[in-house]
Amino acid sequence: MRLIKYGHACWRLEKDGKVLVIDPGIFSEAEALDGADAVLITHQHADHLDPDRLRSAPADLEVWTCEAVAGELAEVPVKVQTVRHGDAFEVAGFGVRAFGEWHAANHPDMSVVENVGFLIDDEVFYPGDALTVPGVEVPTLLVPTTAPWLRLPDMVEYLRTIRPARAYSTHDALYSEVGLGLLDTWLKLEADKQGADIRRVPAGGSVDLA
Repeated sequence: MRLIKYGHACWRLEKDGKVLVIDPGIFSEAEALDGADAVLITHQHADHLDPDRLRSAPADLEVWTCEAVAGELAEVPVKVQTVRHGDAFEVAGFGVRAFGEWHAANHPDMSVVENVGFLIDDEVFYPGDALTVPGVEVPTLLVPTTAPWLRLPDMVEYLRTIRPARAYSTHDALYSEVGLGLLDTWLKLEADKQGADIRRVPAGGSVDLA
């Protein structure tokens, strides 16, 4: 499986000629959806969901997501499937399990929205905007590294709780170049401590999983 990082919180997974895209929001590049067989969307915030972009996608594109996002896509001509915590399904040759129910607490005046994380092929876990602990082995974690709802100690504790063999930064477009340098340092410190591959993959970069 190949993981390709796009802007901010979007990832593209390629395997055996099939393409699965996670959270193609407004901060990610349009080409992330090129040739996509299916899309997973964790929640309704615009940095993870861009209905206008999906509106121009092929009508047979499958979108798997939570109930709140399904409502947002009611007028978008794609095939929307609703999932919730505990569900398992197969799409485009990928096995997917859903974990989690709610977005992490954000601004005190903002409602907490639904958020569902996805474990793909029992290999890659993408929690969305939450620090969900799925309670199963996670070989590869796409770890949120900056957000209004996220503190550095919480991110580090999440990595130490999950203890993946590999973890790659996501949700990181809010950093300046200086901030990205700091992030790289923090991730290397944790990589050295855990003896794991923990780092930032720049937008356009990729990782091949055996």
